[in-house]
Amino acid sequence: TKVNIHYFDSEEIEKNGTDCLSEMSAILVPGGFGNRGVEGKIATVQFARENNVPYLGICLGMQVAVIEYARNVAGMVDANSTEFDENTPYSVVGLITEWQDEDGSVQTRDQDSDLGGTMRLGGQECALVKGTNAREIYGKDVITERHRHRYEVNNQLIGQIEAAGLTISGRSIDGTLVEMVEIKDHPWFVACQFHPEFTSNPRDGHPLFESFIKAASKAHNLILSS
Repeated sequence: TKVNIHYFDSEEIEKNGTDCLSEMSAILVPGGFGNRGVEGKIATVQFARENNVPYLGICLGMQVAVIEYARNVAGMVDANSTEFDENTPYSVVGLITEWQDEDGSVQTRDQDSDLGGTMRLGGQECALVKGTNAREIYGKDVITERHRHRYEVNNQLIGQIEAAGLTISGRSIDGTLVEMVEIKDHPWFVACQFHPEFTSNPRDGHPLFESFIKAASKAHNLILSS
């Protein structure tokens, strides 16, 4: 399959809307940091979700997917990451040092803590949930993927988002951290907190990329036949 890649500036999407995405067969939002263009990325996720466009989110691409779903499906108005809005009423993503458990208790982490201290770093095991697209893609129950990030999905609020329909398809091996999310009633919507590009190469493509490209090809063929 030949892949034609189109790059978009999320700041331009903030200004001009998502019409530029209308002919895309699939959308990938990669990792990043800072609030520049983040609302454009959230709008891009909404476009992919509402228009059944295959979506792959990586690191920040997963975090904006959770934010978008929280805002527009779970009814959590102005939900955000504390990276972008420290005063958000729904901090669905927070700095690892700000971590809240499901019972609301706060874990304090520093450079001497595990999981890389204030950064989750390096290879980490992830337990996949049976019956999910992620489990089918990998074909195994436990995977190891490489991480590099300081922000995580807030466990205190994830239950409300799950109740609205977002599926948590992968968690850290101890069950405490959200690693993968997906939408079941969507042709292909998968997002991961880790970086699959760190373990992918031209001769041995990562299963997430391979599945994503297959979904993009299928969507492209549907567009051509319509």
